[in-house]
Amino acid sequence: MQNQKTKTPLRRHIGQSLRAWRKPAALWLLGLVAIIAAPAWAAAAAPAELKIDYAYYSPESLVIKRNGWLEQEFAPDHTQVRWVLSLGSNRALEYLNSGAIDIGSTAGLAAVLGKANGNPIKTVYIFSRPEWTALVVRKDSPLKSLADLKGKKIAATKGTDPYLFTLRALHTVGLTKDDVEIVNLQHPDGRTALINGQVDAWAGLDPHMAAAEVDNGARLLFRNVNFNTWGFLNVREAFLKQYPDTVTRVLKVYERAREWVGAHPDEAAQIVSEDSKVSLAVAKLQLSRNDFSHPQPGAEQIKALEAAAPILVQEQLVKPGTDLNQVIESLIDAQAAQPALSSAQHQ
Repeated sequence: MQNQKTKTPLRRHIGQSLRAWRKPAALWLLGLVAIIAAPAWAAAAAPAELKIDYAYYSPESLVIKRNGWLEQEFAPDHTQVRWVLSLGSNRALEYLNSGAIDIGSTAGLAAVLGKANGNPIKTVYIFSRPEWTALVVRKDSPLKSLADLKGKKIAATKGTDPYLFTLRALHTVGLTKDDVEIVNLQHPDGRTALINGQVDAWAGLDPHMAAAEVDNGARLLFRNVNFNTWGFLNVREAFLKQYPDTVTRVLKVYERAREWVGAHPDEAAQIVSEDSKVSLAVAKLQLSRNDFSHPQPGAEQIKALEAAAPILVQEQLVKPGTDLNQVIESLIDAQAAQPALSSAQHQ
């Protein structure tokens, strides 16, 4: 009996110790599970705010913004959609680099230039295959060929497709940027400078270029659709890593807009006209110069960019020794759009 009595307090003590241990151990295990599962939860959750650009050279962005489709998509998540106007690739790239936007639209070669110079972005979608730029002169200009541009003033927005288009065009006749005077103006200001006679030529961008043709009788001195790089939708790498599902949902909305533009060209032109403050005839001309049939980035864009990229080295726009092919490979994300495209095909 004495042994039994002596054992009872011991057992009671052991039982109390085990119960005391179980509680923190259970909490510890829950904490461990939470730590392990946290990345999956973070990746699945939508952000409190989605910052995305719209641009007059990206018709889908105007359609999406006008119809409130992103706001509708993310309403259940209480995600606030903040729209930021990009007047050119240079602005979109600045906003992406600073975190002012999470997703932004640029020209393909401009995206390569940004990536090569340290902008941490991925291209996840092609919003169009445009002929959105050409070298433009006034209707009464005496200039007849690219060679005539030697020693002349050309308005161009540095870091954009029209600027890089200009450099490539000049190289075809043995000229470089040192043989002309490039006046760095944003696209709308370049058109104004051309019409007012302040520059001899302008590296135009639609819809401003189409407006100069329709409203001012401007003439396209040089055009080459192959020197126009694709319309890229880019996302900050950190945002893509943290919110892959959000990016997929944005691309689904872009797919909806792309298909809507193809099915409703007149309504799309009306939206472009009203938002860009150009005539309906100008908007229709702009849309006629866009091919919306290749939304997934991949080998075709890589090939085009590899052909265009040498101009960045020749004009010393990137650091010496930069492996531009590697930059292009790391820029293009061929898989990010696949879930959105597959979902659209099954709807």
